[in-house]
Amino acid sequence: MRVGIGQDSHRFDFEDKEKKLILGGVVFEGHPPLKGNSDADVILHSITNAISGVTCVNILGEISDRMCFEENIKDSSYYVKEAMKYLGDSKIIHLSISIECKTPKISPKIPEIRKNLSKLLNIPENCIGITATSGEGLTDFGKGLGIQVFSCITVSP
Repeated sequence: MRVGIGQDSHRFDFEDKEKKLILGGVVFEGHPPLKGNSDADVILHSITNAISGVTCVNILGEISDRMCFEENIKDSSYYVKEAMKYLGDSKIIHLSISIECKTPKISPKIPEIRKNLSKLLNIPENCIGITATSGEGLTDFGKGLGIQVFSCITVSP
């Protein structure tokens, strides 16, 4: 088995009134979006980085920039799918996600995020753990300036 750890963070874009806040492929209405060239889905970016930790192929960077700027792919689920191509016959068997932010409240949307990630990663919902914290306001994320996510995946050959 292999284990991959991924992290990502983005600041909120308080000026963009068109873009939506998307976390784990789920839209959070009434909240400012995250800054980024893509949809800035910080959960999916963290998962992409965790997969890259197993495959040793970095997707976020040159590959995602090509997808975003040359192919106009802004949906971060495509970055996860691209990362998964490098897993070969290996399978993700468990995913753990830790989210730090003051807003939005994550807990009410956890079932929807788990369902979406289950479909995307082709693993059962009960193999996806999601926790959220405000971090007691000790960091910029806990103060409401953005969102930080850590992901840990377990992959079986």
